[in-house]
Amino acid sequence: MSEKEFKASRYLTKLEGKDYLEVKWRLLWLRTEHPDAVIATELMKYEGGMALFKAKITLSDGGEATGWGSETVTDFGDYIEKAETKALGRACAALGYGTQFCADFDFHEKPVDAPVEQKRSGRSPATEAQVKAIYLIGREQYGLTEEQMNQHTKKAYGRHPANLTKQEASQLIDRLKGRPKG
Repeated sequence: MSEKEFKASRYLTKLEGKDYLEVKWRLLWLRTEHPDAVIATELMKYEGGMALFKAKITLSDGGEATGWGSETVTDFGDYIEKAETKALGRACAALGYGTQFCADFDFHEKPVDAPVEQKRSGRSPATEAQVKAIYLIGREQYGLTEEQMNQHTKKAYGRHPANLTKQEASQLIDRLKGRPKG
């Protein structure tokens, strides 16, 4: 570990009224403490205006984390870069670099696996990209078939991925990418 000390407070910005540490600063913090960390990103899916990246960070002491990030062309013109950055940020946060300054691990509303009754009025349905990401992560990370993922989602939410709200789909994706294999 380096003798340098990273002071995250110097790099914070406000996002929706809360302190936020941009991914570039999380990476600087990681490199300050672990200059020999191995960072690998992989484009897992790129089709239909959607990009899904996986980022893996491995530390020399054996610590490692994987982060997933997806974006669509309707959300960002540079959605491919944004998806990769999101994956990197989540992997950093999973290792403790900026965790307290990002919302990826905040589940303050309701546990993501609690069954909920969907109210369609005023709630956006899951996007096609989110539904595809749910099936892809389930298959790639856990070896789940589409039917197994349908059963899992039905048990947790009372319906299949295509019938989730946008928020529920986002929470499920976060949960799937954060669960250890096994």
